[in-house]
Amino acid sequence: MLPTVVVLFMLAVGNLMNISFEKALLMQTPLNRESSQVIQTYVYQAGLQQAQFSYSAAIGLFNSVINLALLVTFHLVVRRARRGQVM
Repeated sequence: MLPTVVVLFMLAVGNLMNISFEKALLMQTPLNRESSQVIQTYVYQAGLQQAQFSYSAAIGLFNSVINLALLVTFHLVVRRARRGQVM
């Protein structure tokens, strides 16, 4: 059962930086835009509305690198925790 829990937790860590883009975009108004901005809506605003394509691509890449670092860190933690166990 432990391998299943590890796989499910790893999938949850992979989605940690993601949020439902549609929900965040539809709930934004001009009054709350500054406080409700998330990475995905900022990339949309900078890339499509302001035509800063390279800047928004760099932000998206930075988001992916952070997500990869979280996954690798979690994988190393799980590997060290399993070192003492026999599966």
